[in-house]
Amino acid sequence: MTKDLRPDPSMIGGIAKVPLVRLPDPVALFQTRASRFAYLAEGSAHLGPYLRFLSGICAAQAGLAADLNPLPAPAADWVALARESRMPQIDRHHLRAMMPEMLELFLPRLDGLAMPEAARLALDAVKAASADERNWLFANVLADRIPEDSVAPHLFVAAAVQLHAARHAAALDPEQLVPIKTGTCPACGGRPAVSMVTENMGAEGTRYAACACCQTLWNEVRIKCLCCGDNAKISYRAVEADDAVIKAEICGSCDHWVKILYQNKNPTLEPIADDVASLGLDLKMKETGLQRGGFNPFLMGF
Repeated sequence: MTKDLRPDPSMIGGIAKVPLVRLPDPVALFQTRASRFAYLAEGSAHLGPYLRFLSGICAAQAGLAADLNPLPAPAADWVALARESRMPQIDRHHLRAMMPEMLELFLPRLDGLAMPEAARLALDAVKAASADERNWLFANVLADRIPEDSVAPHLFVAAAVQLHAARHAAALDPEQLVPIKTGTCPACGGRPAVSMVTENMGAEGTRYAACACCQTLWNEVRIKCLCCGDNAKISYRAVEADDAVIKAEICGSCDHWVKILYQNKNPTLEPIADDVASLGLDLKMKETGLQRGGFNPFLMGF
């Protein structure tokens, strides 16, 4: 057998072709997240109970994902329209229309989960909510807008939305997705929770933003604000030393910040779980008066 000595087209010029997106595998993703939350809970005296609670929610997400059949891919004409119009292939209006059924499947999975009394009351309230009340919850979560006076019921709905949207994202063809704009998920149009620098997704030092809704990872340029797209006034801040694996990427142009996780330094980092577990950075950044640009429904209310 002769060895093919032709150059890899993706490595012309010595630069690997970086995939635009990494679509989620819902079962594996939520299982990994549940395990990471559980691990982080063991090392946190103050956040431990909350992290264990979130681990249980993620385990419920993974369990339901495993029991459901995969969703079909979107119609070819819709994919073509989305590509031509440079818009996400997941229609959020369609997601919202299908959410009542998903919520009915998801809520019973939480019955045996240990949680504070306030959370249990919120879960009971969601179960007893009218169709209009649930639609209000769905609309807020899908708009990445959660009122601070009703965080608890939104948390349970957000978990169902995450699962539902991730299942839709898993059905997409990654080669058919196109960039939308900086800070916007190509799959569903969602905001990032955080971004991650990784070396195991195609090229060393690649940055991927992590969608807070459909859990898709999409490639973004390093040292660039995910809120306004500017790169002229970017700085970084951390709770610990300069070599910390989680930092705040700060934009002096729009006065927003988004966490950046250096998974290339710690491969066990998980976007949503480590975002919550690094709450100390959020508290530090609150002192600056800058606005958090990343959206994570599990951090609302802090």
